[in-house]
Amino acid sequence: MKNLNKTLAAGALIAAVSGGALALSATSASADVACNRYGECWRVTQRYTTYPSNLGVTFHDDAWRQQNRHGQYHWRKDRTDDQGYYSHGHWRRFDK
Repeated sequence: MKNLNKTLAAGALIAAVSGGALALSATSASADVACNRYGECWRVTQRYTTYPSNLGVTFHDDAWRQQNRHGQYHWRKDRTDDQGYYSHGHWRRFDK
C-alpha cells in the first residue's frame, strides 16, 4: 500500500511539474500589424475582413514590425479599440 501511495504521489508531482512547464512554454499572444496601401501601419488584435477593399490592408507579425519600424512606413497610434482603420492619418471606425 505504501508503494502505491508513493507511486500516486510521484505521478501527481510529475503531472504538476509538466503542467507548469507547459504553461510557461506557451507562446504569449501578440498583436499583428496592419498596413494600408499608403504605408500607414498600426497594431491590431484581430484580422478583420471589413476593411475597405480600396485601402489594400495587409497584415504582418511583430517580427516584421521590428524590422520595419524605421523607414518608409508611417506608424500610427496603436488603438485600444482596433475596430477600425487609418486612412490618410485619420482613424475611421467600422460602421456598426
